[in-house]
Amino acid sequence: MTQPHACTTPAPVPPPVGGREELEGRGSESAHLAGLLGSARAGRGGALFVTGGPGCGKTRLAAEALDSATAAGMVTARGRAATVTPSDVPYRPLTEALLTLGRTGPAPDPAELGRYGPVLARLADGTARTGVAAVSPLVAAEAVLRLLAAAGRGRGLLLVLDDLDAADTGTLAVVEYLLDHLGPLPVALLLTAGKGPGPAAALAARARRNGTATTVEPAPLGLEDIRRLMPGADAADALRVLHDSAGIPFFATELARAPHGGAVPAAAAECVRGRAARLGTPGGEVLGLAALFGERFPLAVVRQAAGRPDREIDALLAAAVDASLLVPDPAEPEWYAFHPPMAARALREGLTPGERTGLARRAARALAALHAGLPGAWRAHAAALHERAGDPVEASHHYAEAAERAMADNRPGRALELLRHAHDLLDPAASPRPHAHVLSRLLDTALHAGRLDVLPACAAEQLAAPAGPAGAPSASLPAPGPLRATLHAGLAELHALAGRPSEAVRELDVARWQLGDGADDDHTAVVELAGAHVEPGRVAPERLRTAAGSARLAADAARRGGLPEAAGRALLALGRLTADRDEQAARDAFAQARGLAAAHGLGPLRIAADSCLARLDLRYEGLTAPVERARQEAASAELLPVVHETGYALALDQVRRGSFTAAGELIREGAAEASRQGLGRAEAMWRLAEAVLAAHQGRRTELCEALARLAPLVDAAPGVRAREYGLARAFCSLLEEDHEAAEREFAQAVAYDAENPAVGDLGRHGPALLLGVLAGRMGRPHHVEVVAAGAARAGWNRPFTGLAHAVLLGREGRPGEATAAARAALAAAAPYPVARHLGLRLVARAAYEDGWGAPVDWLREAEEHFHGAGLAAVAGACRSLLRGMGAPVRQRRSGTEQVPAGLRRHGITVREFEVARLLAERFGNRDIAGRLHISPRTVEKHVASLLQKTGHPNRQAFASAARELVAG
Repeated sequence: MTQPHACTTPAPVPPPVGGREELEGRGSESAHLAGLLGSARAGRGGALFVTGGPGCGKTRLAAEALDSATAAGMVTARGRAATVTPSDVPYRPLTEALLTLGRTGPAPDPAELGRYGPVLARLADGTARTGVAAVSPLVAAEAVLRLLAAAGRGRGLLLVLDDLDAADTGTLAVVEYLLDHLGPLPVALLLTAGKGPGPAAALAARARRNGTATTVEPAPLGLEDIRRLMPGADAADALRVLHDSAGIPFFATELARAPHGGAVPAAAAECVRGRAARLGTPGGEVLGLAALFGERFPLAVVRQAAGRPDREIDALLAAAVDASLLVPDPAEPEWYAFHPPMAARALREGLTPGERTGLARRAARALAALHAGLPGAWRAHAAALHERAGDPVEASHHYAEAAERAMADNRPGRALELLRHAHDLLDPAASPRPHAHVLSRLLDTALHAGRLDVLPACAAEQLAAPAGPAGAPSASLPAPGPLRATLHAGLAELHALAGRPSEAVRELDVARWQLGDGADDDHTAVVELAGAHVEPGRVAPERLRTAAGSARLAADAARRGGLPEAAGRALLALGRLTADRDEQAARDAFAQARGLAAAHGLGPLRIAADSCLARLDLRYEGLTAPVERARQEAASAELLPVVHETGYALALDQVRRGSFTAAGELIREGAAEASRQGLGRAEAMWRLAEAVLAAHQGRRTELCEALARLAPLVDAAPGVRAREYGLARAFCSLLEEDHEAAEREFAQAVAYDAENPAVGDLGRHGPALLLGVLAGRMGRPHHVEVVAAGAARAGWNRPFTGLAHAVLLGREGRPGEATAAARAALAAAAPYPVARHLGLRLVARAAYEDGWGAPVDWLREAEEHFHGAGLAAVAGACRSLLRGMGAPVRQRRSGTEQVPAGLRRHGITVREFEVARLLAERFGNRDIAGRLHISPRTVEKHVASLLQKTGHPNRQAFASAARELVAG
């Protein structure tokens, strides 16, 4: 054997040349190549075996190696086993390599090759195949080895042999000989083969075990690799390409270049279909059937539809696995998956319309035969098969049924996806009634999920389209009647959800007109259920009574019609409408709804019922955990309206408990989400909560900003205007010690509620009652009337109603009972620090004058709380009351940080700033004295000091100059 001659130490291998694109995600493989080439140039032989499925990048790696070797001045040769001609052509890769070597490198001295020269000549002679066949593999191997050693002397040589899984046994024998004897030669051997079983794979495994070759299998590309292939593309597109290509470089590159939504790129499709064609006609038919199911398919159904012996099907699928077209699904036995997933689409697109229709019908029949009733996910599979068979009405029906099951499984997102697809399949002119049924389900599901974005843009236009002449059907929907009435009812509910009450009422009125007299229970239940949800938004003093009547009618009609979900939703509406008056009746209604949900497997209804019960527990028992659980479950089930309702209740409770930071975060998140989702009703409630948050901290400027954000939404949810005054404005006035303003604002809230009543608290059963009793406007009859309402039992209201009761007992000369009533009220106020301390401040004077309770201790506790909260006005009122009772008062010299910097520079004190704020609002000395519980003479001294320190000639000039400054 010719011994190799040592090469000089090579320079670093240059990068690929020729403008070839940089390989993505192949850093490890490129490093192996660089080391292999560097060793060959240094006179040390080595081999790299690259295995993997089609498109994994083997050919690209080989091309990169050839480019790098050429750039480094090495000799190169390349041969490829035949993938079209039969694999028994002797020594084909070696013959091609010898021919390329003759073109790219200097011919070695014939004397150096000796008796192996003629053997090489016969290997390279393409016209003497019979002679070549007689060459012994061992002799051929030694001849090739000597040639490579001679050709690579002084420069190093790279030999690339591609697709060895298609090579003849003689070639593989030569390769194995080369692997065993390359060590001392300046030769790098790069071999590529598929990953399927066979002689080439066995050779690669032996070489790895023997240490004669390094074996690598290129890993799939990752998301970052894909994104580099798609500069400027968003994450969703990159994820789509990654999924469809399974990270296989060839397919990923083709898909990355192709427009989204188009056909599979031609080169990728040709690759997939070419491999399928090698399986023969039966294989193509089986794969075509399988592809109609999508990226995954059930083996049993394909066997049934193919009508071939199981043994033949199994053999065909095994061949498809070997061809890297399929992989057994690891998640589910007896299922297969296409690899890459886009292979299924490529095969479907390769079917003729006739083939696709025929195969899809066979598959649909087989599916129905094997899975009677199409349980579980089989219904959606059947829908897809009918769609591919060209039967849109049947497909739409199956999609709608699959959507109903998805809703029962708490998957409204999936249900909406199926229903939207079912809707898009149908031509409303050709199939008006099926189209209307699907649209009705779509509206109802969108309402459950709070997903206005999934509605077809034409839905409202279709509903508004007038009927044809003489009552003939419109072009898009059935003629006026019960079915059309239910569509208008659904649209009415969606308008209400979006915060458009006027449009909701208009659609409801149209629905009732379309329903007419004598309609069946099914359609009546749907329309009256819409009435229960929409009537609270109508401008009318009887609207709650009307809505409750609609809820009862809907519940009765749904029971008669056998519609448990509609009955349950009607019960929920009725419970919400009656909760303020009768807590137990509301609980009973919610419990009945939950029972219906449990009995009929109605997941969304059960979650909504749990949410309603949890909110009652929060309101009346102060239990937060059930509401938090209900909110999390609703979020998991993607029921957005329930998420917002429970979130608002939690936020309001956090505000009342003094957890202002947590409440603020929840409110900001909820308001942003509701706005993004187009849920105007929910956004209005979140904006109201934002105003209540500012009010409970006594932050007038933030309250005004929150009310400005609420203003465009004030009519988007029933009762917002009344609660804006009762829960926000009036409460802030109380913390500013402006009791007159608070009473006016409570009165305004009650007036708004009387004009257009709504459910929910607005202060009437709590702070407003206490203020009225303290002012002497309300007595025992008023108290009895208010306490009789269910809302008075709410945890937030009990401290105020209890303290009002104590004040009345004190006035009735029953101090012991008054003290006991106050003690009970304050115990109820324990979770609500602002309610407790505001109540203490409000009742202290009455308790002192009538001789009950511990007014001095109460005022000291309240003063400590409000001073710590930075609420100077109410803290000052507590100190003034203590002075009036002859009690020592703790001096408070802190608080200067509340004085704006512009006034602090003039030496304005905290008390002077309190006077300045009222002076800027144009209050007179007597009014300022009343607000701050100081004498008019003291006010006069503070005003004089303010004018002297700021240099203003009179109080009018100071008020004009300082209005914005003191407001900040």
